[in-house]
Amino acid sequence: MPDSERSLSPLRARINRVIFGYDTPAGKAFDMALIVVIILSVIAVMLESVQSISIAYHGILKWAEWVFTVLFTLEYVLRLYSAHNARRYAFSFFGLVDLLAILPSYLSLLLPGSHFLLTIRVLRVLRVFRVMKLVRFVGEASTLQRALRASRYKISVFVSTVVAIVVIVGSVMYLIEGPDSGFTSIPVSIYWAIVTLTTVGYGDVSPQSPLGQALASALMIVGYGIIAVPTGIVTVELNRAHEQSRQQRQCVQCGLSGHDVDARFCKSCGTALA
Repeated sequence: MPDSERSLSPLRARINRVIFGYDTPAGKAFDMALIVVIILSVIAVMLESVQSISIAYHGILKWAEWVFTVLFTLEYVLRLYSAHNARRYAFSFFGLVDLLAILPSYLSLLLPGSHFLLTIRVLRVLRVFRVMKLVRFVGEASTLQRALRASRYKISVFVSTVVAIVVIVGSVMYLIEGPDSGFTSIPVSIYWAIVTLTTVGYGDVSPQSPLGQALASALMIVGYGIIAVPTGIVTVELNRAHEQSRQQRQCVQCGLSGHDVDARFCKSCGTALA
């Protein structure tokens, strides 16, 4: 028995292997069944938002929602009971997602309509990475997280510049066009500037005067010019994070570094990598 399970009673250890384990037939079967139930529960919530289906099958959908909620509640309680550290699990990413997956149903008793937030259950499907042994993708997610963290200052400066541009252009457009063209206030004009700068172009508000159209054209060109800036920033940091990940993988036998993230053996001496 692993050392981590010696502190648990036989019953808790057995439940832990099934619920938290993924390298046993029972653990794999439990996780796959859980994923199927999660998908079915999310589909039921989405179908209930369709008025015609909700009217015809309201009772069945409501019954299914509470069956799923009871099952997920029981699972959450068992996870807390069998976890080696219940507090750590409860405040972990998946622990919080598991809790949020059941809260909306109980909140709907006080706040009607909040049960539609149950679609957050789809986040629980991320466990498929563990079940299907796609852990390397989790490593890639960590690389992306490090890149975004390293980019946060540059992106903050970029976002601040964009905010300044839309505030200034929106204010100027309000002075040029005014309420007659739909620019009834500076906030509305700033909304138009955001929509224009991001090249979305809803068309619900648009300038009518030649000067306003010229300013709008300039803003559209600026939008095309800066839309790729965040992508470039993150791409550079991704490359740096990827190289750092490679350099951190060092062979204990020959000391060679620079191995790929998913490499299992040293490319020089063939020793298994940690």
